[in-house]
Amino acid sequence: MDIFNAGAGADHDSILELRVELVTSEPEIWRLFQLRSSLALDQVHQVLQTAFGWKDAHLHRFLTSDPFAPLRPVDGEFPEVPQWLPRQECEEPGDRPEEDCSLDQLLALGSGRAFYEYDFGDSWLHRLELVSRRPGDDDSPHARLIDGARRGPLEDSGGFPGYEEIMDALADPSHPDHAEHAAWVADITGSDAPFDPAFLDIPAVNRTLAEQFRRTQSGEKRRK
Repeated sequence: MDIFNAGAGADHDSILELRVELVTSEPEIWRLFQLRSSLALDQVHQVLQTAFGWKDAHLHRFLTSDPFAPLRPVDGEFPEVPQWLPRQECEEPGDRPEEDCSLDQLLALGSGRAFYEYDFGDSWLHRLELVSRRPGDDDSPHARLIDGARRGPLEDSGGFPGYEEIMDALADPSHPDHAEHAAWVADITGSDAPFDPAFLDIPAVNRTLAEQFRRTQSGEKRRK
């Protein structure tokens, strides 16, 4: 099943304005979305992949609290921290299928805030915060990027320390690793064009999102 299928047919959803930022990014890397409240978390995962330029090459999870914040015991015991994963990845008692939870439900559980971690090695942790809510209608897009800053870090760049090291070398032709990192970036991006970490093409993101959901709706009509 296309991951954009689940929950995409709901009528008159609320439209959530959602701010998503990469935790500890400096300068800040963030996105501001308008999203239908009924989007299942597997759909939200793909929206975030598109908007941050990820390639869906690693594991991911959603949580209602920061997974790296110290836990406080309750009545002498540490509480179970639930996490939402693809159904086939659910193995532990606290694991829940992301396909069965909507964005609205996740944010309600987290009192308007949630977290999304992509690539457990590089650990790209995103903070999701509800900004506002308004009534939706049949013409409201499922997902739209309305603002943001900077492109997402490159896949497999080693978290922020590794990514910053690569960017520093890339920006300095005299750096001893400049040629090596330039070749690696060209291979990862599939382009020899200069890499600008500050560039964010919002119209291109929205074209991709619209096409993804359009394919899903076309598939639904054919099945009917």
